[in-house]
Amino acid sequence: MQHETPTQRHGKSGPSKPGSTYSARRTLLVLTAAAAFGGFAATALTNLVDAPLKASPVAPAVATLPAAGALPTAVNGMPMPSLAPMLKRVLPAVVSVTSKQRVRVNTPFDDDPVFRRMLGIPEERIAQSLGSGVIVDAARGLVLTNNHVIEDADEVSVNLADGRTLKAEFVGSDPDTDVALMRIPTEGLTGAPLTEIPVADSNLLQIGDFVVAVGNPFGVGQTVTSGIVSAIGRSNLPGAGFQNFIQTDASINPGNSGGALVNLNGELVGINTASFNPRGSMAGNIGLGFAIPSNLASSIKDQLLAGGVVRRGTLGIDTQDLDARIAKGLGLDETRGAVVTRVYPGSAGMAAGLKVGDVILAANGQHIDNAEALRNFQGLQAVDTRVALDVRRDGKPLQLATSLREVPKALQGAELDARLAGASFAELPESSRRQGLSGVLLEEVARGSRAAQNGLQKGDVVMASSTGQFSDLGGFRATFASTPDALVLRVLRGRSRADLPMR
Repeated sequence: MQHETPTQRHGKSGPSKPGSTYSARRTLLVLTAAAAFGGFAATALTNLVDAPLKASPVAPAVATLPAAGALPTAVNGMPMPSLAPMLKRVLPAVVSVTSKQRVRVNTPFDDDPVFRRMLGIPEERIAQSLGSGVIVDAARGLVLTNNHVIEDADEVSVNLADGRTLKAEFVGSDPDTDVALMRIPTEGLTGAPLTEIPVADSNLLQIGDFVVAVGNPFGVGQTVTSGIVSAIGRSNLPGAGFQNFIQTDASINPGNSGGALVNLNGELVGINTASFNPRGSMAGNIGLGFAIPSNLASSIKDQLLAGGVVRRGTLGIDTQDLDARIAKGLGLDETRGAVVTRVYPGSAGMAAGLKVGDVILAANGQHIDNAEALRNFQGLQAVDTRVALDVRRDGKPLQLATSLREVPKALQGAELDARLAGASFAELPESSRRQGLSGVLLEEVARGSRAAQNGLQKGDVVMASSTGQFSDLGGFRATFASTPDALVLRVLRGRSRADLPMR
């Protein structure tokens, strides 16, 4: 007699049988578990119901679920590490920053109010952006963030970790280091008092130290990522200002800007500021994040509190990169360093004894590989900073020392030449210099002034002048040591260049 296999019976049509009913119930149980608990729980239940049931002489067999597992608190007698206790202290001090800016809506019929009314086009719209910030002084309500987070904002608010929203007051900013300082109210607050993050000495950071980044990436809410210090002293990022970045592989994405980079003690070591991705920042993190060292951010904060502006020191010299041809002519074996091409009268460089043709190889022990590295070094120093220079003169080593003197903030055109009356000149932003520009910026041009009549406009970049060569504001001023008969400025406006005669 031929016997039917269970599979064959299960596949037959007709009335349900006990075995078929049990199988259907088992399948329903597994699918329900998958929907409720996910694949892991469903797999566990499948293994459970597939196992043969053993009869008990006293009671019928019962399938019992395993007890819920718990993470071990220790392994081999050693407690499991966790960042949670540290983060409980840090998270309340990291805030979300919302900035709003009124932006004019331009149309082909820009000034036609009838056209705007017909199409319902408003004159302005509100542009909103998100970032992060760090409370570094709870008693005074001081919050550090990035300049680019609040730049040009008409209104800034701070959202605390517990959900409270506070209006922020702008204290000051430094675009060239991308640091900004805000103040939030400390009196009359409901709820818990403000919490601050203690600031560590970022000079003690070493490659390989563990760090944690806290911020509000993509506006999803407060987020924590971890990694190590990948490098220190990074200064070769395109488009940024003066640089001395901490590089980390902790995820830093848009919205993290201005957030905290802390060590495992919960102390602030940096302000997250940028991530690098060849496909753009919105492509996400690829393990190349950068933070402003806490020492630099604290120095900027103190200067902004003291006077609202940042004062920088300079050697008062012009330099250029050392190439193979120049190195050979100076009797040097390596093409590294910044060659002095001009020393301005009354400058710190002149006081140090620098001469044209000197090659600066190091400043305060920091290697100087090219002219940009020397400029970056100066830009990170305060006025009156004492600097020791490692120089090569005629191929021989020489040690020089001096104190840096202040970089002029602005020059009024009338002080330089009457034909420039009404114009105000300022240093070109360092981010523009890193994009290849050189010269000075026209910060303001008074309407109807002589400078305006000569065609100068606010935002122009003066790249060259008939008065002589220059690369910055100090050099521009020096070219007017004697009044020129003819004065022509080469101006960059947008993408167009023109030579404008000053009359």
